[in-house]
Amino acid sequence: MTAPLIVIGSANTDYTVVVDRHPQPGETLLGGDVTTGTGGKGANQALAAARAGGRPVLLAAVGADATGRALLEALGSSGVDVSNVAIDADAPTGVALIIVARDGENTIVVAPGANGRLDAESVAARVAELAGAGCVLLAQLEVPLAVVEAAAAAIDRAGGRVVLNLSPSRPVSDSLLALCDPLVVNETEAADLVAAPVDGPVPAAAAAAALLERCRSVVITLGGEGAVFAARDGGAGPVSGHRPAPRVEVVDTTGAGDAFVGTLAAELAEGDDLEAAVELGVAAGAAAVQWLGAQPPQR
Repeated sequence: MTAPLIVIGSANTDYTVVVDRHPQPGETLLGGDVTTGTGGKGANQALAAARAGGRPVLLAAVGADATGRALLEALGSSGVDVSNVAIDADAPTGVALIIVARDGENTIVVAPGANGRLDAESVAARVAELAGAGCVLLAQLEVPLAVVEAAAAAIDRAGGRVVLNLSPSRPVSDSLLALCDPLVVNETEAADLVAAPVDGPVPAAAAAAALLERCRSVVITLGGEGAVFAARDGGAGPVSGHRPAPRVEVVDTTGAGDAFVGTLAAELAEGDDLEAAVELGVAAGAAAVQWLGAQPPQR
């Protein structure tokens, strides 16, 4: 039985504290109470995909601990297929330490734990079993790069589609970029790739056009300004556009990017074109920033 959407990525327990402002180096600040929740880019994006109506199968790893069990229960009850998540008895479930300022901006430190022990060969074999023509593989870079590369090659051999959220930003091979359809990056990540500032829709559109020489399609997220996209159309030339975001009250930006990417992948897996998927992704990201936490409640 094939899966329409496979998500490979991290699964964490998040510890979040709200502060009036971010501390300076060496400074100690008093914040609010710590809240505990489920997170990790893989888990966040799989949940967003499920909430968008997708049927995501999550390939991830957690520890054989109470937080890992709670994480899987929460995801499973929300429509994510967690039957293929590995349980690692020798590593803890990953942890993310999140500081959120009153203006909604955040800083995050991740201790990968079991996420860092995913095995590339095992994951690629499972992808080959689950994937069929038209299957979408969504991946990020909070797990070993070798896992993502092996899985992307496996989905390509099966006739599927690779959606790579290049976050956290790190160097990746040209062969991996060539499979991306789309590559999804924010302004900072795009700037790293094109070695030029990307700070708004106009430079983002130029960066997306440049990245089309290395990828099949590209999406650059712009925070409160929405997202731009560019794709090869296989005929008369590339297609591109900008989808602005609605103006909303920002509470916490932690989950916005993952809500965008998960929704985009779910729509592509359902057969939507890139333009429609980007539009729905922008709406999902705007909804996510109105709530605290990496996995905001269903609205």
